[in-house]
Amino acid sequence: MGRSREPLASLLLYHLFKWSVVSPVLSVYLRGRVYGVNHVPKTGAFVAVSNHASYFDPPLLSCAVRRPVAYMAKEELFEVPVLKQAISLYGAYPVKRGAGDRAAIRAAIQSLEQGWATGVFLEGTRTEDGQIHEPKLGAALIAAKAQVPLLPVSLWGTEKILRKGSALPQPVPITIRIGSLIPPPPSTKREALDAVTQQCAQVITEMHDLGR
Repeated sequence: MGRSREPLASLLLYHLFKWSVVSPVLSVYLRGRVYGVNHVPKTGAFVAVSNHASYFDPPLLSCAVRRPVAYMAKEELFEVPVLKQAISLYGAYPVKRGAGDRAAIRAAIQSLEQGWATGVFLEGTRTEDGQIHEPKLGAALIAAKAQVPLLPVSLWGTEKILRKGSALPQPVPITIRIGSLIPPPPSTKREALDAVTQQCAQVITEMHDLGR
């Protein structure tokens, strides 16, 4: 039986970083709007699945759902003193470069077993327009193996935060919409994973199409 919440030290660090940095940036600088917070479970693990267009997406999503969200990070980052402790407390888990999807999936499941909300980008990488073009089965597979629900999240406008030639984030309007929980696939068979993946993609796309 896994934990119902992430470790207390991580929760404290999350709130410190959220209220001192991320929340002011989201609410003031980016004029952020967040809808659907009532859909986020207050306890228990889940997979937060979203579109992805910016390096800013992980902290912005975590701020919006009002819970720490763990994401994978390159193993090399865990070799840096102080940084290792900081990102570990904040929920990051190491994945070896070139180790393949299996290592990432195992690490994500371990994170869920420790009570974390764990973030997975549905396409696995950033897209220039913030849309989902080729959803991958990874999020559904993790949810199926851990038997935890998926929380669909749409990040609108984040692709404009960083522009080519500019070193500073742009004060563009951001809207984050959170959908209802989606049950995990009943099995790890491809048909079941694909059905839930397509459901996630459809919900996120519909929320993204609502725009600002």
